[in-house]
Amino acid sequence: MSSQMECVMNKKYIVRLSDEERGQLAELTRKGTAAAYKIRHAHILLKADADGPAWTDARIAESFSVSVNTELGVRQRLVEQGLEAALNRKPQTHPSRSPLLDGEGEARLIALRCSAPPEGHARWTLRLLADQAVVLEIVEAISHETVRQALKKCVETASAEDVGHSARAEWGVCGAYGGCLGCLSSAVRSAETDGVHG
Repeated sequence: MSSQMECVMNKKYIVRLSDEERGQLAELTRKGTAAAYKIRHAHILLKADADGPAWTDARIAESFSVSVNTELGVRQRLVEQGLEAALNRKPQTHPSRSPLLDGEGEARLIALRCSAPPEGHARWTLRLLADQAVVLEIVEAISHETVRQALKKCVETASAEDVGHSARAEWGVCGAYGGCLGCLSSAVRSAETDGVHG
């Protein structure tokens, strides 16, 4: 049974939870295993329920250490999009900062890691990769942790063969940058092992 909710003329969103939803939210708050923000949103909805405690916006905001706007946003998402949307955070329309590496930058970083290390170095480390990415003007500045995350993301999102096809098609890694992505999985493992030490 879905929620019976209504939006009154002054645009204040009224929450009316079904018994099933009330039970689901109560269980979520009892277990305490979900993300803290989800549990907080569940508490907000339970206290905002017009057929339950029907707390005021100000009281809810003060009790759960959120702004009134956050509390209103949770109500609004419940009314407009349903329970799951209300429990989750509102997605950012504009990320707070753009990714440091775009697709081409990631491809060049991977090709760099799959190439021979610079003279005087037996193997690549994450710090060495970060330094070389700056020297080769792949990025203006980058931390070894960002390098680790970029390499790991590529391994997790596709198999080495799939990444290779994508890179060849979109960025020409094997041709333009001299690397081949077949070595990526082992490259990431060894870079992670050695990265923080070099």
